Amino acid sequence: MLNKLTVWFLPALAALLAFVSHAQAATPTVADLLAKIDANMTYDTRESFITMRVTKSDRVKEYKMHSYGRGQDEAAIEYLAPSRDEGTKMLKNATELWMWLPSVEKTQKISGHMLRQGMMGSDMSYEDMMDAARWQTMYTGVVSGEETVDGRKCWKVELTATATDVSYPKRIIWVDESAYIPVKQELYALSGTLLKTWTMSDIRTVGNRQFPFKMTVVDEVQTGSMTELIFDKVTFAIPLQEEVFSTRWLER
Repeated sequence: MLNKLTVWFLPALAALLAFVSHAQAATPTVADLLAKIDANMTYDTRESFITMRVTKSDRVKEYKMHSYGRGQDEAAIEYLAPSRDEGTKMLKNATELWMWLPSVEKTQKISGHMLRQGMMGSDMSYEDMMDAARWQTMYTGVVSGEETVDGRKCWKVELTATATDVSYPKRIIWVDESAYIPVKQELYALSGTLLKTWTMSDIRTVGNRQFPFKMTVVDEVQTGSMTELIFDKVTFAIPLQEEVFSTRWLER
């Protein structure tokens, strides 16, 4: 009897150990996932036309923007509509953010507590726009499992800030396993309060990468507050004038 049990048990145990070993090997590290997100969402150069729709209770405001980007640290945005905001420009250069206000013909640096205000009254703060490329240095975390989000198989990653001056001390992100896009994020305060939910959808293939053509940010504290970013057109790897990423461009 012992020999029969041994003959059955040992192969079953070996198969179980092999399965567990394969599952562990297949689970990526947090550093690997963040690096792949960065590689997919970062670009040499990008030009895009964007519609930003801001909903506050029953009121909806719509903005049209022309955006440029280069690498992780440089971005420029010009507002095309509505007419009252036409000509407003923003320039991100590394950790600095500048805004040109045509109504007063003045360039203003956005810094300190102002970085956490909503961009043009939206649910996306100026800091939100600047932080994504720095996740690898701002957070540590664990891959806590696999879940499906909107039909897409994702790694669930729990991130904890390594510094005290970040907007969101805790993030839970769901990373698409094939596209390496954070299709969903939950952003938390130090108290554990859920502040925002950020989703990325309408993922399309553009050249040799996949890119989300829609981003939605929901304010979980303020009822009825939501911002949608819809990319009407996106082009990668195009020549851009050097001046676009300088303060001279702001006042041009």
